[in-house]
Amino acid sequence: MDGGGAAELRETHRLVGHADRAWALAWNPNPGAGAGPVLASCGADKTVRIWKRAPDGAWHCSDVLEGVHERTVRSCAWSPDGKLLADASFDGTAAIWEYSGGDFELVDTLEGHANEVKSVSWSQSGSMVATCSRDRAAWIWEILPGNDHECIDVLEGHTEDVKMVQWHPFFDVLVSVSYDNTIRVWADDGDGKWPCVQTLTEAGNSGHSSTVWSISFNQKGDRMVTCSDDCTLKIWDTSIDLSQPTTGEGHESWHHISTLSGYHGRTIFSAHWSSEDVIASGASDDAICLFAEENSMVEGPSYRLILKKEKAHDMDVNCVRWCPQDPRVLASASDDGTVKLWELRGDILD
Repeated sequence: MDGGGAAELRETHRLVGHADRAWALAWNPNPGAGAGPVLASCGADKTVRIWKRAPDGAWHCSDVLEGVHERTVRSCAWSPDGKLLADASFDGTAAIWEYSGGDFELVDTLEGHANEVKSVSWSQSGSMVATCSRDRAAWIWEILPGNDHECIDVLEGHTEDVKMVQWHPFFDVLVSVSYDNTIRVWADDGDGKWPCVQTLTEAGNSGHSSTVWSISFNQKGDRMVTCSDDCTLKIWDTSIDLSQPTTGEGHESWHHISTLSGYHGRTIFSAHWSSEDVIASGASDDAICLFAEENSMVEGPSYRLILKKEKAHDMDVNCVRWCPQDPRVLASASDDGTVKLWELRGDILD
């Protein structure tokens, strides 16, 4: 950490290669012993690009995963062991790539959604993948030996396009967010089914009043942040005992604790929580905001703006992701086709 001074978000690298808008990003959580950070980006040019940092600090595109999808690649996610990369495409399929022997190989294709697949997420064990689609459903796939797969449940309940799915960092619990303005929590019932155990709405839970675009958990797994077309971020807390086994019991206990509003002037597309408890947000006002919890004695948690980076990109900021190996490094992806790397400097705490 830097020794002092006001917090600053400084652009360090600009990664150019996508021929159209850059939609989403994923840092490899386990790039291997001695390896530097590895970043995947995907976009409307139907490709996934792999970016690596050289020993001299320069970044380069090491691989382009292409020729598989017929339309936009909207989402990408690494398996927990860092050896598999899943992507989701508007062509209605998800692809799974394996990194072996220095190359990426397509090893599986997940087919079944009726429309565009919007998001893909790996469970904490690496044994399941979730996808979601404009067909209003989320699918859970079990990844079997030999790079085979099986759909073990289709989660139906949203009334509109499902924008994103995200697994809990410790439990086999899935959260989905939707164009229907709601957040849904799904948990294993012990009999191989995944019922919805909680729905967070504007009326019942101080939820969002418009499309919910993104969800991210904090490192401890006891809070999550969501962001929306209503130009707010919302913080949710749970009373679940995180020391208990990974069952579905108690996961209907999420409740609203804070709303961050007035910081972005247009739709907030992405929010991500760092291991240092800094929340980054990216929006269609071309800006990136950073937030942290207040160290105050007031009743209940509250969050404050650390900084706002105006004109972070020339166009909409579609995705922001903190680097797991270096929690002061942030990546962003934009409609302007670029991926940018940023370094957070200075004091972020009171």
